[in-house]
Amino acid sequence: MQKTFVMLKPDAVQRNLIGEIICRFEKKGLKAVAIKMLEISRDMAEKHYGEHRGKPFFAELVNFITSGPVVAMIWEGKGAIQVARQMMGSTDPQEALPGTIRGDYGLFTGNNIVHGSDSPESAAREISLFFSAEEIVSYQKSNEPWIYGEGAN
Repeated sequence: MQKTFVMLKPDAVQRNLIGEIICRFEKKGLKAVAIKMLEISRDMAEKHYGEHRGKPFFAELVNFITSGPVVAMIWEGKGAIQVARQMMGSTDPQEALPGTIRGDYGLFTGNNIVHGSDSPESAAREISLFFSAEEIVSYQKSNEPWIYGEGAN
């Protein structure tokens, strides 16, 4: 099973969308293996957005993500990275399709509700930045055979 990192940004927390968004991931069939609320330090934010250092919008990203609490999560499932990215929708909420998280709740790129890993490499890096190995829970859910088509035999 693949793991992906998802973070609900300060605008999602302030708009009371935490439960709604977590519910979407659960209903899709992904399994939560770690969840925590935190305030991101400036240092951690700069590490998280390190690939954007030197770009004109870097300071804006760091300022926004440190402006309030976030919810950091690890979701697990077959193709979890791609599944989560499709559920989130386009980075620009005005281009995101209705039914996606950003399409339903976002209005502009600056406050686009949610962040998700875009590759196995970024997922591994982001997971290790936000979670220790002891914070990640490994368990089997009884409905997994039904989610992955193995229970209808």
